[in-house]
Amino acid sequence: MNEQMAQMIQNVTETIRQQIRTIDDDLSDEAVMLMIEDIVMTMTETDHMPMDEVITIVDSVFFRTRKELGLLQPLIDDETISEVMVNGIDDVFIERAGSIERAEIHFEDTEELEEIIRRIGAKIHREINELNPILDARLLDGSRVNAVYKNVALNGPILTIRKFPRARISMDALFGFGTITKEAAEFLIELVRAGYNIFISGGTSSGKTTFLNVLSNYIPAEERIITIEDSAELCITEVENIVSLECRNSNSQGQGQVNMCDLIKSSLRMRPNRIIVGEVRGAEVLDMIQAMNTGHDGSLSTGHGNSPDGMISRLEAMFLQAADFPIDAIRSQIAEGIDIIVHLSRLADRRRVVFEISEVARLSPSGIELSKLFIFDNEKGLVRTDYELIHTDKLELARHYQ
Repeated sequence: MNEQMAQMIQNVTETIRQQIRTIDDDLSDEAVMLMIEDIVMTMTETDHMPMDEVITIVDSVFFRTRKELGLLQPLIDDETISEVMVNGIDDVFIERAGSIERAEIHFEDTEELEEIIRRIGAKIHREINELNPILDARLLDGSRVNAVYKNVALNGPILTIRKFPRARISMDALFGFGTITKEAAEFLIELVRAGYNIFISGGTSSGKTTFLNVLSNYIPAEERIITIEDSAELCITEVENIVSLECRNSNSQGQGQVNMCDLIKSSLRMRPNRIIVGEVRGAEVLDMIQAMNTGHDGSLSTGHGNSPDGMISRLEAMFLQAADFPIDAIRSQIAEGIDIIVHLSRLADRRRVVFEISEVARLSPSGIELSKLFIFDNEKGLVRTDYELIHTDKLELARHYQ
């Protein structure tokens, strides 16, 4: 977009906003679109302008004045885009098919970008300002939003939107993507149905939440599930008896906060068969592990880790944040609570794959030992190892009652 078009968009936007305030704030989108088209088509600058550029000007003004996300709305509506990253008013990037590219859009000023961020916060009753400069939220379609105010972001307000896929991803789709093999998928599905506690680890954008969503849909339909998330993203459709809980930030007076620890403790009084914790990041790991150790078999959760062994170390460190327990006691709790660790990774070709499936085998004097049941091979993909599942009691019980 050249400077002339940018200036025309700014001028028409200001004119339309004044007309709307003067005429009627309740004008329909169709009426506003007609007003914009009339103004743009009567401008001398558009006489010899290509029609695609004229349409760009009209659409840009419309999105700025009528849509909650302003000029970001077309990016959100584009189903080929999976993530939108705004680094200040002049640098907007998108992820499409695993590749990051620059979007040719620019905000008029910092206030325009901040207004979009404030609208997002207002929709879910969360404040973002200089006193509360960080916002973690979700849009109505389930997309995840993170915003950072200008007083802590040196290059201006930062906004990141990870879009929620409109089409539910199935296990068959994961086969097609090469994320997992059929053998490994059937193995995990059987473990989910049998009530094994499964922890999904991986780096940022490795597909942890998507994979958790897929596995969750194999929980027996007659069970009662409690899902606990910082920002709700899970979409479990195969179970009717489900309660979805979401954390809440404190207000400007520092009151009303409900954190993940509070929700996990509360969930234990709701008679759950299974508890699903969207992601553990800190002290809530203590409550999650204790819930797994109090008869809630088949619980699922995710966390950031570089490998299954690295995830165990992170869980130990997070446990220590919550309580000053001896390390042997912490390891014993983790080994008793978690049965299986599924590790996801993003390859150099940008594919998201299940990189390793390991069983929490035993607790030794040196720490928690893992048994690698499936490992990723660059040529063969995810392959079964010679190790067999050690703890087969839940599996045998489930098969007995089938």
